Amino acid sequence: MVLHGNAVKYGDNIDTDVIIPARYLNTSDPAELAKHCMEDIDKSFASKVKPGDVMVGGANFGCGSSREHAPIAIRAAGMSCVIAKSFARIFFRNAINIGLPILECAAAADGIAEGDEVEVDLDTGVITNRTKNETYQAAPFPEFMQNIIRCGGLVNYTKTK
Repeated sequence: MVLHGNAVKYGDNIDTDVIIPARYLNTSDPAELAKHCMEDIDKSFASKVKPGDVMVGGANFGCGSSREHAPIAIRAAGMSCVIAKSFARIFFRNAINIGLPILECAAAADGIAEGDEVEVDLDTGVITNRTKNETYQAAPFPEFMQNIIRCGGLVNYTKTK
């Protein structure tokens, strides 16, 4: 599976309270969560992202509380995947469980700038920065995790079994 989009970039230690502020946790509606994704650090996020865009973060992306709402908000906002130097463990699992592709790659996180055109091959882990004509290698997910992502998350994957 190959994804294409423009990069929206953030720094280190982006926690789940920043991704979706706690004041919006009274809903589990993905469309409503998407409206408020990243709003405390980027008021223009919801209006500037386009379906397929790629979120890029630094180290420890998704740290903080273990809310599934965070990856749901990112996916519902139109992000095709998240690339970061590293992910908090609970965010990593929640992202896979809801079908949001994430890739750890420090070189890509450093090399990709806001607005760069990015292509991600989830099967091989190759990340291409089309703007700078650079490629980076992330570790691809094992086949069973790729199947979970392709199905849109663990619940949908389980239904197919």
